[in-house]
Amino acid sequence: HQLRPPPPAPNAPGRPLARGFPASPGAASGAAVFSAAEAVERGAREAVILVRPETSPEDIHGMHAARGILTARGGMTSHAAVVARGMGRPCVAGAGELRIDPEAGTFRAGPVTVKRGDIITIDGAAGEVIIGAVPTVEPQLSGVFRRVMEWADEIRRLGVRANADTPEDAAAAKKFGAEGIGLCR
Repeated sequence: HQLRPPPPAPNAPGRPLARGFPASPGAASGAAVFSAAEAVERGAREAVILVRPETSPEDIHGMHAARGILTARGGMTSHAAVVARGMGRPCVAGAGELRIDPEAGTFRAGPVTVKRGDIITIDGAAGEVIIGAVPTVEPQLSGVFRRVMEWADEIRRLGVRANADTPEDAAAAKKFGAEGIGLCR
């Protein structure tokens, strides 16, 4: 059961432009940006997706500012994938059909060219890249899953704590039932 970030809405429009590894679950839409610095600067004003051939430790500030990460190289254990999962950011890694040109601020997939600022959506659970914004649904604890979690709460002895690096992480953890913060980096 994926609780965070939100998945795409069922039957959401949009055919995948490209596919890669489903490196970190959830869906995110935003303006395509091609450097960590641009993600920080533009991400303060609007949602952005950091698009890189691959990420490195020097990109960490841009990864944090972005709603999602898209790379042409790498896999499920690549830097982008591991860091994105740890941050709770959607990530599609190793979308090898993408030809990313960070200097020009473009990427191509077949005959389609996406420019800096164009809105894209990544689905980190399916490994898909889609042109345009795709609506998402806010995950909810409901139905059978909620009941099972209530039963577990009745008999458990351990406290539930979350990893949270930001105030937003702490708020989400509280929303989903965490009793406190267990790790903050």
